Amino acid sequence: MIDFLTSIFSTNGLLVGTIIPFLFVLTVVVFVHEMGHYLVGRWCGIGVKAFSIGFGPELFGFNDRHGTRWKLSAIPLGGYVKFTGDMSVTSTPDPESTGHLSPEELRVAFHTQPVWKRAATVFAGPFFNFLLTIAVFAVMFAGFGRYVMEPMVAEVRPDTPAAVAGFQPGDRFVSVDGSQVRTFGDVQRIVSGRAGDELTFVVRRGDEELTLTATPDLLEQKDALGNTVKIGIIGVVNDQETGQPRLIEFGPVEALGEAVRETGYVIYRTGQFLKRFVAGREDRCQLGGPVKIADMAGKAAQLGFEWLVQLVALLSVGIGVLNLLPIPPLDGGHLVFYAIEAVMRRPVSERVMDAVYRVGLFAVLAFMGFVFWNDLFGC
Repeated sequence: MIDFLTSIFSTNGLLVGTIIPFLFVLTVVVFVHEMGHYLVGRWCGIGVKAFSIGFGPELFGFNDRHGTRWKLSAIPLGGYVKFTGDMSVTSTPDPESTGHLSPEELRVAFHTQPVWKRAATVFAGPFFNFLLTIAVFAVMFAGFGRYVMEPMVAEVRPDTPAAVAGFQPGDRFVSVDGSQVRTFGDVQRIVSGRAGDELTFVVRRGDEELTLTATPDLLEQKDALGNTVKIGIIGVVNDQETGQPRLIEFGPVEALGEAVRETGYVIYRTGQFLKRFVAGREDRCQLGGPVKIADMAGKAAQLGFEWLVQLVALLSVGIGVLNLLPIPPLDGGHLVFYAIEAVMRRPVSERVMDAVYRVGLFAVLAFMGFVFWNDLFGC
């Protein structure tokens, strides 16, 4: 009995070591996302019926002076903001209840608002996710700075793409596939996500610049949390003497600028991964659902609170990008409908919306089933 309780409640146990960190990470990301919808919706004059963290039966909650029900629900795998006049948590108008709305409720109902207000409210969720990531990175950069190394080649491993391409020790990277690089980390980040793609490298060798081409190989390795990941490598190594590692310290403004750049890169890398995944060029095991996130949260918590916060930042970007995919019932799907409405000067017909919504919902459920399968059986 003691061993069982220890396995549950110890710092390395299931509850304290995994479930609580997982709920912390997911709750922060979901709260910020839904708060984006809520704040911009209220700013646009839209009525809010409910703000929920989680789905399903309500565990507890309260009503504020505006009539909004704030609640925590039983299934902690998401959340929603329900606006006045909505039939569901996806901001679908309810034809039956619309007719029973009072004139005041009809004035603040979501579906009666100008298209720009609806679009701004929907876009605010993913946008706030990106703002959360920027805020986390800005604090991290301001508090801890950033270690960087010069983009130099200290060693070229034999029989690697770099050796075949003609890289030599002492070469300095100038650009990779058209992107200027400032540090060796910049080179690694570009190459790691482009396994199988022929890349163009501009290097400085002595007083001249050379253009070399290499196709990164795929290498399986462990990341900082102990997860198995597959990344692209070309086979060059940096070291202390050649790379001259140094700590860059940032003031508040510089930290914010660096955080914006870093967040932009993470957004780009996430989109690039999804594009390659759809094309069948990424390992399906790199995608995971709640079980994998819980495992990562537990490992991050063991390394320290700052690691857990960094996981929040990365997961927040992922949630933001996924929600912007042009698939109903995701935020991106609604934005597509609003864009069409803005161009055509009339809403998309209910029949078309219903058909597209059903297809999109099936796609989302299929994706959720896929990542659950990956979590439990597939990888």
